[in-house]
This record gives sequence, structure tokens and C-alpha cells, in this order.
Amino acid sequence: MAVKATTKKPLRGNDRSHALNTSKRARKLNLQVYRLEDGTKIRLTAREIRTIRKVEKAAA
Repeated sequence: MAVKATTKKPLRGNDRSHALNTSKRARKLNLQVYRLEDGTKIRLTAREIRTIRKVEKAAA
């Protein structure tokens, strides 16, 4: 099982219809499993994985 490594939480708010009816909703995170070079699996958001790959590419 992968370890959750992000501190982000879902965005909470209301869905609003044209008639201004409200219902609660949560915009959930796009969590993905990412494997580090040492074989450890961690759960990160897709944006964080993109950032890691960008930094790794710049360092190479």
C-alpha cells in the first residue's frame, strides 16, 4: 500500500443551479501512486508528480 505524502484536502463548496438551489459538493484530488527510485510507493496529486518529473528532468 502506498503512503499518502500530500497534505492537500478536497475543496468543499456548493453546487449552484440556475434556480440558485444549493447542494454540498467536494472537488476531490487526483491522487496517483508514484514509485520512487528506491522502490517506495507514495500517493501524490497529479500536479505534484508533474513537478517532480520537471525537477528531475532539469537536474539530469
